[in-house]
Amino acid sequence: MSAKYALLSLLGRGLREPLLQFLLLGSGLFVLYSLGDGAPSATPDRIVVDEAQVGRLAEQFQRTWMRPPTPGELEGLAEDFVKEEVLYREAVALGLDRDELVIRRRMRQKMEFLNADLAEQKKPTEAELQAYLDEYPDKFRRPERVSFQQIFVSPEGAEKDPRAFAADLLARLRAEPGLASDPGSLGDPTLLPPGMERASAREVAAVFGSALAEAVAQADPGGWSGPYPSSYGLHLLFVTDREPGGLPSLDEVRPAAEREWLHDRRQDANERFYEALRGRYRVEIRLPDAADGDGQAGQGR
Repeated sequence: MSAKYALLSLLGRGLREPLLQFLLLGSGLFVLYSLGDGAPSATPDRIVVDEAQVGRLAEQFQRTWMRPPTPGELEGLAEDFVKEEVLYREAVALGLDRDELVIRRRMRQKMEFLNADLAEQKKPTEAELQAYLDEYPDKFRRPERVSFQQIFVSPEGAEKDPRAFAADLLARLRAEPGLASDPGSLGDPTLLPPGMERASAREVAAVFGSALAEAVAQADPGGWSGPYPSSYGLHLLFVTDREPGGLPSLDEVRPAAEREWLHDRRQDANERFYEALRGRYRVEIRLPDAADGDGQAGQGR
């Protein structure tokens, strides 16, 4: 019995050796080929690298290296393509592509890209773009933009009442317009900017908070007003310019409208493509008992 266990132990250690594993894999591949019509060279699959494929290889090379390949480089690209194709076909024949999440996702993407390319062959007409703009105006609506200055009054500091100080400063600014030549020097030190140019309400809120963004939106242009509270303290505002928002014409947003139209068309084409393919299968989805609550497995269409 000890000799038997020693032999099994030696065999187990041997199977863990990479060299032996490689030899066994090679032998397995040889057996698989032998089970076919003979050696691999007896019935080789045909691999054709035609002019179109060579052109794609050259185009990929030029995009990467910003120059066309030399004849020798092009020949090397073709040989590398053949090598990749041979190894890919043999891997698929051995089932190495099965249950590989990365490969499955990549093949799914390629199917969707293939269908998307077909969908994008048709460019939208003028009428289609105008209809799309009318149907989805919020995608292209321009927000109101405002330019303003602000003076900050800190809520901290025992030597002054912030609100009284801000009200007094506002009265001085209205009485002496010359004081506003350097508004940043009139308030308290802060890391906040002294104002913004052509900012949307979202951009103002990102810097000063939503409360002050609302105050900026409601303040009358051409004069100082306030004080307005924010999460930082109090602010005096001077709105210098206000650009109304609205829906632009098609000519103003044509590239964006065409891009969005193609995006939606691609998504719709992918969904219809998938539904057509799915209809060829009988799909069963068996969920855990806890998912449906009645102990029965769910079934798809």
